[in-house]
Amino acid sequence: MMHMTFYWGNHVTLFVDSWTTNSWFSYFITLLTCFILSMFGQFMEDHRLRLRLLSSSTTAVAAIENDPLLYTKLFSGGSRARFFGSVLFGINSGINYLLMLAVMSFNGGVFVVIVVGLAVGYWLFRSSDEEGIMLLDDTCACC
Repeated sequence: MMHMTFYWGNHVTLFVDSWTTNSWFSYFITLLTCFILSMFGQFMEDHRLRLRLLSSSTTAVAAIENDPLLYTKLFSGGSRARFFGSVLFGINSGINYLLMLAVMSFNGGVFVVIVVGLAVGYWLFRSSDEEGIMLLDDTCACC
């Protein structure tokens, strides 16, 4: 049965029925996986924002539009960076939805580890103000 309130303990089922923790060791491995996944989500978001910043600079756009091999209608705007930015956005959205589902397990440890992982990942990968990346930053905590 699924919990409807936060609970503390080492017995948690995450994502699928076969991912059930029965011991403190398996619970620790699950928490470590959630922590790394949340940090990786911030890493991917940083790369997506950097790619977006590079693709929006006027010199890069002008160079791409003047090159007939790169300027195609396949990428809806003529930029390969836009296509790869969309791929990174899809990967990052998938990671964020998995983190949301993990939090919905209502295990207090999973919740705390994911929030701490997001904060550490933000601090490591996205907290710098260099190159104006913060101007493109999303304010949504789940993105």
